[in-house]
Amino acid sequence: MADLSTSFARRDVAVPLEGRAYEVRIGAGLIAQAAEHIAPLLARPRVAVITDENVAQAHLAALTEGLEAAGITVTSLALPPGESTKGWEQFSHAVEWLIAQKVERRDVVIALGGGVIGDLVGFAAAVLRRGVRFVQIPTSLLAQVDSSVGGKTGINSTLGKNLIGAFHQPALVLADIAALDTLPDRDFRSGYGEVVKYGLLGDAAFFDWLEQNGPAMLAGDRAARLHAVARSVEMKAEIVVRDETEQGDRALLNLGHTFCHALEKATGYSDRLLHGEGVAIGCALAFELSSRLGLCPQEEPSRIRAHLTAMGMKTDLADIPGELPDAEALLDLMGQDKKVIDGQLRFILARGIGQAFVTSDVPRDVVRTVLDDALARPRQA
Repeated sequence: MADLSTSFARRDVAVPLEGRAYEVRIGAGLIAQAAEHIAPLLARPRVAVITDENVAQAHLAALTEGLEAAGITVTSLALPPGESTKGWEQFSHAVEWLIAQKVERRDVVIALGGGVIGDLVGFAAAVLRRGVRFVQIPTSLLAQVDSSVGGKTGINSTLGKNLIGAFHQPALVLADIAALDTLPDRDFRSGYGEVVKYGLLGDAAFFDWLEQNGPAMLAGDRAARLHAVARSVEMKAEIVVRDETEQGDRALLNLGHTFCHALEKATGYSDRLLHGEGVAIGCALAFELSSRLGLCPQEEPSRIRAHLTAMGMKTDLADIPGELPDAEALLDLMGQDKKVIDGQLRFILARGIGQAFVTSDVPRDVVRTVLDDALARPRQA
């Protein structure tokens, strides 16, 4: 683990993809300082920024003022906030707006916001003029540790999440951890679901560190936040470089997501369940499934749920408000997942904390039993 006392100022993580290499720069104040990082990328001094209305209110002025002070012209578009934005209507709006702004292939588009904006704007950049460069400035914890890195871009279909998209790597990622101070508490906890995922899939020592330092992160400790974001990004970058287009190892990053995406669909991509909340529940269910199959110790699912509970997070299906479909219906929703190959669901299971692996050899009846049991558990008072 890194020495927090010597690594606080800024951490840079390289993503050395051949011909598409870029850096993820992590630190406080990067939104206001964006000009010095973005200016070297520009063929002409202008950028187009796409954000959402909530993020615009919190951060657009600081970004714009810094860029304009450096002589860079800024045009901006604020889309409605929320997961429902990540569909054809707002995607078309964004692309048409970029065309109207006369964005050229050598220009740079900036995605300022959380995962919804990053995914949508990245996909717009991928298809505009057959590909323009874009910079990710993620403002949520979830986007900083996961969706802004690795080049997965896209939108949701009415049939499932992230079914329409492209691999399009950013030219740069600026993760301003000071932006996390403006996050609603629930959104921060949601993003933490993705942080925990990294420890669970490949770094047991990082999970140990999170058990000790998670509460400090929640309380606003910037050194802890910097380290957690940087370590998460390091792990994702290592996997992306090995498997950019998810032919093998990159599927490990979907730990918890097979369950999560079905639950998001079942809850209508609404505020009933935020993405990171679904990931946390999905990780707990993936370890429970692993335990039922005799792959990991029986204590592991309980340890994971104990940590999530200590962080004030959702840990089980009973924590999701409202009614859920039955186990068979949830299994059918899993069948729409983009990780299905030849009709076979791929699960990310684990032999223990930090020891995840990908498999299609999971009996459907065992998954159904895990879901039936989870649905039968009583709701917390």
